[in-house]
Amino acid sequence: MQFSVMSLASLSGYAPGVSLNAAYPRWACAYYLAFDNFSLIRMTQVRLSDFDASPFDRGAPLMLEAIWYITKRVFFLTSIPWPSKIKCSLLRLFGARIGSGCVIKPRVNIHMPWKLFVGDDVWIGEEVFLLNLDRISIGANCCISQRAFLCTGNHNYRIVTMPYRNEPILVEDGAWIGAATFIGPGVTVGREAVISAGSVLTQDASAGMVYAGNPCGIVKTRWKS
Repeated sequence: MQFSVMSLASLSGYAPGVSLNAAYPRWACAYYLAFDNFSLIRMTQVRLSDFDASPFDRGAPLMLEAIWYITKRVFFLTSIPWPSKIKCSLLRLFGARIGSGCVIKPRVNIHMPWKLFVGDDVWIGEEVFLLNLDRISIGANCCISQRAFLCTGNHNYRIVTMPYRNEPILVEDGAWIGAATFIGPGVTVGREAVISAGSVLTQDASAGMVYAGNPCGIVKTRWKS
């Protein structure tokens, strides 16, 4: 695909002898390079316009999804501290499996409740984002701290159309996901493991171990005895 420099001249104020960097917006210079008598040629193999989401199973009718987004906006994304019992009941109404005694703080973003499974006595902190394009399962007595991001969504970057490559996330009983931690698709966080604040975890975490860093690595055992 080519774009003529002269066809954009009237919009940019370009004049002969003026540097392209000076004549065009910075974003245009970042994405296109000048070649062949001032023609602009797109220099990437990626074709996002050909992305096909049709193989992806959303798991619910679009109408139900639309109703969920309205419900989420009112009860979950707000700073109003609606009681956790109300929020848990709403999640169950939309197909989530939620255990007893769960605490859900304000501004929690749950993408698809019908793909969410939560055990008993789980804490979900402020501004947690559960991007569950695939299933997210959280065991009993887990803590998901503030601004943690559990992301099941992914793309196959080796294919030019970047199709979905989503995978489920499993957080086993007693695990603690620290604040502002990223948990990638396909990851299992082992029983009673601790992922320290700000970590990036893209591989499985062993049970009973404390992890930290980017990339995330073992720091020590959780229990002293």
